[in-house]
Amino acid sequence: MTKTLTFAVMHFSIAFGVVYALTGSVLLGGAVALIEPALNTVAFYFHEKVWQRVERRRIVQPSLNLPPVFRA
Repeated sequence: MTKTLTFAVMHFSIAFGVVYALTGSVLLGGAVALIEPALNTVAFYFHEKVWQRVERRRIVQPSLNLPPVFRA
């Protein structure tokens, strides 16, 4: 859990820092720092669902297995 929390703090800080550096706006930097990681979290959830489906298909249909170099 500590690793997750420190990653979240880092992610928020980077998002804020980039937008603040580009715009000079604390308000806009703060808004983006809250919205972007939240949307990224939702996108990651669906990304994981897709990869779980891909992995299940690889188990059921071994002929679809990619060479080791292409495996995630």
